[in-house]
Amino acid sequence: MMKRIGLLLPLDYKLLSVAALLEVLETANKLVVQQKHDAPFSIHLYQVIDQLESGDATFHGYSIQSVDGVEGILDLILIPAFTTSDMQATVAKNSTYIPWLQRQYQGGAEIASFCSGAFLFGASGLLNGKIATTHIDACPAFARIFPEVHLKPNETVTADSRTFTSGGSTSLFHLIILLVQKYCGHQIAIQVAKLFAIDMDRYQQSYFGTFRPNYTHNDALVSSVQEKIEKHFDKIESLDEVLHDVPASRRNLVRRFKLATGIPPIEYLQNIRIETAKKHLEQTQLSVSEIIDKSGYTDPKSFRKVFQKVVGMKPLEYREKFKVR
Repeated sequence: MMKRIGLLLPLDYKLLSVAALLEVLETANKLVVQQKHDAPFSIHLYQVIDQLESGDATFHGYSIQSVDGVEGILDLILIPAFTTSDMQATVAKNSTYIPWLQRQYQGGAEIASFCSGAFLFGASGLLNGKIATTHIDACPAFARIFPEVHLKPNETVTADSRTFTSGGSTSLFHLIILLVQKYCGHQIAIQVAKLFAIDMDRYQQSYFGTFRPNYTHNDALVSSVQEKIEKHFDKIESLDEVLHDVPASRRNLVRRFKLATGIPPIEYLQNIRIETAKKHLEQTQLSVSEIIDKSGYTDPKSFRKVFQKVVGMKPLEYREKFKVR
């Protein structure tokens, strides 16, 4: 039975995301038709009425329809990634989609978001109490805005009670392949994966992440601690060295630091060190022992354990994947 797919075109959508979704779905349709079966997907593009009134009502051969004109409940709704870095402003601009998403889900529709599209999905409340993921670098902001969602930063794809999410850009392919497999079967999914050269065994995205310290807060005391950690990370032996001359109690400072940056000081130090190690692995011929020393670690076993936990792979595996050749 043909499934009705609704692909949203919200404000600030990422063209690459929309194009990739259409390409994969259209390819699945063609492959199934070649096997003398009916196309599995009926693909429709939707916007809210305000967008339709102010823009072109077509998109590469597809007519764009209003969400208010949808008859009944769709089988699957797709929320693409966004281009903007100001997710809260983008979600606010697209808030008129939220009641419609809620009605569709309550009626039985499945909903999938891709990369930063998870922010609009999260704003609907439909992910509360469920597992989800988004771009690895957007996860700290997502966690702050949607604390009731069980965020899985390292996961490439999540599925929970008719809700699906994917991580950063190319993780889109892993989720849409999963959905093709769900609706069309394993063989079609494999054919699609081969045509798009998609590795079906990538389950984590943690090694694509980059730690980006937050300096946008207005806490001068926290900023001074950040500066000290970043300047002396390779010489710090204990957190007490960083905090002993700060005019605040340790408990109060740790609370303020976490509130301002999203993580406690010890984790901040750990992330700075691991980012340093990653850069050496990518850009130099230094041995792992030399990199351990330059990153501020004295115990190789501890370094390897933390690196594996943060990055999701061993140091030499990371070098093999990302070294500049």
